[in-house]
Amino acid sequence: MNRLLAPVLLGSLAISLTACGGGERPQADIAAAKIATIGVNSYLWRASLDTLSFMPLLQADSNGGVIVTDWYANPGNPDERMKLTVSILDQDLRADALRVAALRETRQNGQWVQAPVQAATVQKLEDIILSRARDMRRSAVIEE
Repeated sequence: MNRLLAPVLLGSLAISLTACGGGERPQADIAAAKIATIGVNSYLWRASLDTLSFMPLLQADSNGGVIVTDWYANPGNPDERMKLTVSILDQDLRADALRVAALRETRQNGQWVQAPVQAATVQKLEDIILSRARDMRRSAVIEE
């Protein structure tokens, strides 16, 4: 069986190599391709950092795709604070490649107490990040 397998493999390899010769190679759309300089999609990464730039950062790991903020209290509402974790799960610019998790606390009798986060808040943050990432990608395509 091995005697028959070797010529078949060599023949199929020769045929496939002849198809590679000549002709122009297709141009790659760099903006749409996976960006491999960091571990995650660079547009989602930059858009996340840009969106969260008003909050203090505890951790920003571009290889793992995780951004963790410290507690942030809006000066207009100092008795409420939020902490966010953004996870970028893929190298592609897709809605399901982004996950935002939020913690919220309110001050009651001088103590910080955990409070529920509205689902719309997390969804709105994801939408803002995705919109910025798409705008950045569009700008990169136009500039090329």
